[in-house]
Amino acid sequence: MAGSRSVAGQMFVLQILIVVLLVVAAVVTLLVQSRTDRFQGAMDRSLAAAEAFAHSPGLVSVMRGPDPSAVLQPLTEAARKQGGVDFIVVMNRQGIRYTHPKPEEIGRRFVGTIGPSLKGRITTESVYGPLGHEVQVVVPVMDAKGAVVGMVSSGMKVSRVSSAIDRQLPVVLTAGAAALALATTGTGLASRRLRRQTHGLGPVEMTRMYEHHDAVLHAVREGVLIVDAGGRVVLANDEARRLLGLAADVEGRRVTDLGLAPRTTELLVSGRTATDEVLQVGERLLAVNNRPTDRRGGPPGSVATLRDSTELLALAGKAESAQSRLRLLYEASVAIGTTLDVRRTAEELTQVALTWFADYATVDLAEPVLSGEEPPSGAYLEAPELRRVAVAGIRDDSPLYRAGELHRYPAITPMAAGFVTGQPVLVSDLEAAEEWLTQDSGRLRQVMNHGCRSLITVPLQARGVLLGIANFWRTRETPRFEEGDLSLAEEMAARAAVCIDNARRYTREHAMAVTLQHSLLPRGLPEQNALDLAHRYLPAQTGVGGDWFDVIPLPGARVALVIGDVVGHGLHAAATMGRLRTAVQNFSTLDLPPHELLSHLDELVNRIDQEAAPGNEEAVVTGATCLYAIYDPSSGVCSMSRAGHLLPALVRPDGTVEFPDLPAGPPLGLGGLPFEAVDLELPEGSSLALYTDGLVEGRNRDISGGLATLAAALAQPGRTPDETCDAVLTALLPDRQRDDIALLVARTRVLRPDRIAHWDVPSDPAAVADARAAITGQLEVWGLEEAAFTTELVLSELITNAIRYATGPIHVRLLYDRTLICEVSDTSSTSPHLRYAADEDEGGRGLFLVSQLTQNWGTRYTPEGKIIWAELSLEQSVW
Repeated sequence: MAGSRSVAGQMFVLQILIVVLLVVAAVVTLLVQSRTDRFQGAMDRSLAAAEAFAHSPGLVSVMRGPDPSAVLQPLTEAARKQGGVDFIVVMNRQGIRYTHPKPEEIGRRFVGTIGPSLKGRITTESVYGPLGHEVQVVVPVMDAKGAVVGMVSSGMKVSRVSSAIDRQLPVVLTAGAAALALATTGTGLASRRLRRQTHGLGPVEMTRMYEHHDAVLHAVREGVLIVDAGGRVVLANDEARRLLGLAADVEGRRVTDLGLAPRTTELLVSGRTATDEVLQVGERLLAVNNRPTDRRGGPPGSVATLRDSTELLALAGKAESAQSRLRLLYEASVAIGTTLDVRRTAEELTQVALTWFADYATVDLAEPVLSGEEPPSGAYLEAPELRRVAVAGIRDDSPLYRAGELHRYPAITPMAAGFVTGQPVLVSDLEAAEEWLTQDSGRLRQVMNHGCRSLITVPLQARGVLLGIANFWRTRETPRFEEGDLSLAEEMAARAAVCIDNARRYTREHAMAVTLQHSLLPRGLPEQNALDLAHRYLPAQTGVGGDWFDVIPLPGARVALVIGDVVGHGLHAAATMGRLRTAVQNFSTLDLPPHELLSHLDELVNRIDQEAAPGNEEAVVTGATCLYAIYDPSSGVCSMSRAGHLLPALVRPDGTVEFPDLPAGPPLGLGGLPFEAVDLELPEGSSLALYTDGLVEGRNRDISGGLATLAAALAQPGRTPDETCDAVLTALLPDRQRDDIALLVARTRVLRPDRIAHWDVPSDPAAVADARAAITGQLEVWGLEEAAFTTELVLSELITNAIRYATGPIHVRLLYDRTLICEVSDTSSTSPHLRYAADEDEGGRGLFLVSQLTQNWGTRYTPEGKIIWAELSLEQSVW
């Protein structure tokens, strides 16, 4: 394999391949010629036999006779054998055979073309007939008038025809083998010699060797000089000629004739080993390495490499300076902008500069930047008032402005000039800047007296807007700033300016989002007597989210508790939270069960996603959860349903904590799956804790551990909801809060039985009077005689309406809470509607009177029918 990859091996293979191809071409040519000769011989013999039989005397009369096959079959077989063909077939004009070597084929249609022969022409063709692959000829049989009576076809198999090629082929193969052997021998001898000359190298290796040789001569920035055993120069590349001052025709000349220094000449002709031996050649100091070339069987002589150590020292200094510069820029890129805080970013710039670049560093920013606003765009005529945001130095007793101080630079100072022009300013020697020191208020003179002697001031600008200015000072103990330091300071300041601008924009957006979020959350808890409530809401430190809660009073002294979470942070999450909270409040006015309300909320989120423009991913609600609970103090039952939200925590009066097993339901917006509600009987004094995942889940705490900590914090009986909220946050609030936290704690109350009254009323108009009497008696028991007239009138209208339009039993219930609640239930699902009656109408005024006399009224549906309720305000509530 190695030989075949060398130049000699490839030449050998190429010549053998040429001889083989010539022999193959000769054999193929003979075989093609043999095939042609066979076809022509078969065609000639078939044509002669067919024409001879077709022109035989008496053939026409026999073909017109009564039984041509009986007469012609023996004749054609005899002629076939004598003519040396495979068949002679006589047929009529329709191609029906009279004769055939196989008698069973007589009477069948001839296989071949007979059209041209019916017109008097001879047809020759190659077909696959009953005897196999044949060459056949069809000759017309004509009568004395020239009319075609029939046809005679003769043919034979091509394989029966012999060719002269069959005799010539062995000779050709023998000659080819001899030529191949001769060529192999000759090529082997030539390849052997070529292999010795090329050392067995292939074309790729030889090309690479030439490229390397050319690179050594012209491209390598290190001198190479090869000297043979006689002291003559064999090779000197361009760099060696430059370093030693050699002529272009140095190859072949003796080293002693080159005019080099005696020490250099001695080293080059001695052939001894030398490593980084320094030789002086003119004004250069060369580091020379010399090695003999005959160590591994090479020719005698030596090779020397030369490097200019003078240039290497200069390059080393430049490399060290570049490395220091890159290290400073790397530290700046890593250390500056770690937070989205304007002041912290400015402090990071001063700390990096103090470590690697300057003895003192300060950052001054325009006032709007600190509040998240954008400073005025365009050029400044004079430097505005700036606030010192960060200062760092090797000592703390410098006369520089302190952090937090507001100041204005005089117009003649480099700081003011840099801010107005937007260009950095280098003052290498402060003592030489007398023209502006004389107009300074004295502070710069104090700074110089403190030891500062060199200054670079760089404007901080991003997106074309000037944000402030950074100043870098060096003292007498360190080298002055130079032009090279100016570009480095610019790069550091540019990096810090972008980070400060990002922090400024984040501060503005965060303030807007917090403002929006707080405007969308409940400003206070509504007045109600069913629950003792306390809540906490803590926005994330790095951005507002979509956590929210709500407390909604419902008819019948009931209260709805809601808590939800929108995935994500920022304005979109806060706005989505506001839309969902508004939707829940609107849906709650329909007095729907929890699972039905969540179904409507889920459909709303689906519509929001469908209305979002294609490609506008921010408008899509990527995920939202919600828990909705309704507590009824008259029965102590709480009905709850959740859409992907965390389980609530239930604290029994004895301090036992449990997480009720509520069906999870899919998060809002997924659709397709129903929500389920669960009714829980809560003893008076029980507490419900509703919360979002930011409370129990974090980077260093999984949700199971958070729930265990929450249960431990809640397991303390006798605490108020406010105390419970404080205990929970003390136990679970992380050091750095990355997500919003919403917590709602509700302790249950139960409406006393003596504050509830109810009656069954027959579906008879006459029963209205008895109901009014019972209501009046109950109000006297409660001490609400003043409300008796209005209550009787309202209940009379509601009961009469139920008797007139509903079926089944009618039930009346009175609840004495903050208001007097009147409820009339029946089995009908038809809801009454308020309308205005005309003067001539006999009805239609009942509900109008109810709406005028009550604080609120409405209808809610139950599994058995509906309840029409009305609330009457009282001068004072008694609990």
